[in-house]
Amino acid sequence: MILVACIDDRGGMLFNHRRQSQDRLLRLDLLREAGGRAVWMNEYSRKQFSEAPENLRVAEDFYLRAAEGEFCFFEDVDPVPYLDRAEMILLYHWNRRYPSDPPGFPQPLVGWSVKRQEDFVGASHACITKEILV
Repeated sequence: MILVACIDDRGGMLFNHRRQSQDRLLRLDLLREAGGRAVWMNEYSRKQFSEAPENLRVAEDFYLRAAEGEFCFFEDVDPVPYLDRAEMILLYHWNRRYPSDPPGFPQPLVGWSVKRQEDFVGASHACITKEILV
């Protein structure tokens, strides 16, 4: 699976049990990266997509259902137990320091290297960094 997460500068994913931020342009970028391949998530994450594309797959155990080459979007589930199943990691960095709930995304990621990194302008953030790790 291709593990996807949105994190702040300290690896935080949630604040007060809800997503730190959401960005419609980030969601579009995620769908572009998927290129029609399945994007697995739970119902909490699906709520960000008002009109769900055909390749969106929703299940509470999404992290077990994503197959090789399919995307798996983690927001309110700790991704650490599933890192060993990941063939690639796609991180979106908010480039901010938000208060966050533990656990967060591990920083630094040991054993992973950056394949590609680029910045883009989001709808809610002036700069979102997309990082692909292999």
